[in-house]
Amino acid sequence: MAETRDFPDDLRTGQEELHQVRAELRELLRRLPWSVAPHDGFSDDNGWRRVERPASPGWGAEDQALVSKLRAHEFELAVFVTSHPYWAEVAQERRTEARSRLKHAPAPTAPRPAPAESPAPPES
Repeated sequence: MAETRDFPDDLRTGQEELHQVRAELRELLRRLPWSVAPHDGFSDDNGWRRVERPASPGWGAEDQALVSKLRAHEFELAVFVTSHPYWAEVAQERRTEARSRLKHAPAPTAPRPAPAESPAPPES
């Protein structure tokens, strides 16, 4: 069985990209109006708490397309991460712990490029 501290680079990269896509989607949804379609708004105080929503202009076609694109990408990444062949190498009783550790692992570092050679000093 694999040591759960050593995640494959593609799995770590996939998890980091999943974090980024979810953060981008969360921020987009936070700034969009509450209703996808135009809505007059409402106020309801008949329940156990008062609920109010202002009028909403709805989302534009571009916003709807972007949300759909981000949700589809989030789904693809979630499937990639959860069905990665690596998980078959981890003992079943350790998978939950390993999955949690992957979620909180630092982003993989990109390989550093080789330092460029400095040009020869000019001749005097």
